[in-house]
Amino acid sequence: MRKGELTRQRIVAAAAPIFNERGFAGCSMQDVLEATGLKKGGLYRHFASKEELAAEAFAFALNQVVKIRTGDLGHIPGSVEKLRYIVERFVETPSPLRGGCPLMNTAIDSDDGNSVLRELATKSIRDWKSRLEKIVADGMRADEIRRGTQPRKVANTVIATLEGALMISRLEGSKQALKDARATLEDFLDGLRAAGR
Repeated sequence: MRKGELTRQRIVAAAAPIFNERGFAGCSMQDVLEATGLKKGGLYRHFASKEELAAEAFAFALNQVVKIRTGDLGHIPGSVEKLRYIVERFVETPSPLRGGCPLMNTAIDSDDGNSVLRELATKSIRDWKSRLEKIVADGMRADEIRRGTQPRKVANTVIATLEGALMISRLEGSKQALKDARATLEDFLDGLRAAGR
């Protein structure tokens, strides 16, 4: 890997927790300069704008979270078990970045403002839903999940429950809402099982 690409990756890795914790408006390029030790020219040689850097920082942060929460599911037998594993990892494995869930943070931060970040957050939700929907559809094909189950509804329910519980847990400074969400989702997911499973 070339030196320039390594520097670019170092900038993104340093900027990601700052954007994640402070949001787009709350993170200045000066903050990034201080975190990286670079001069202004060095930073702008790699990123033409704060928006470009924020977009890459979000992608980096999200990739880190997806990797630890839904990484390798190949070793998990069965579709319902895969879904339960995803729920468990979300509840038990905190974000590796300061500030918590980059998807929730970016979605809220960009709601009334940055259209580029809003589009990235929207695409990320779609991708997450698509992964969950595929697990449900695969489960129906394998007769593990009841026929007639609507993958979209399952995905929306899982994501909304987890993200909502995360917000409550952060506000209350307690994991209780996340634990309650896990218990509710485990019952919900068990209810999806095909007869005899």
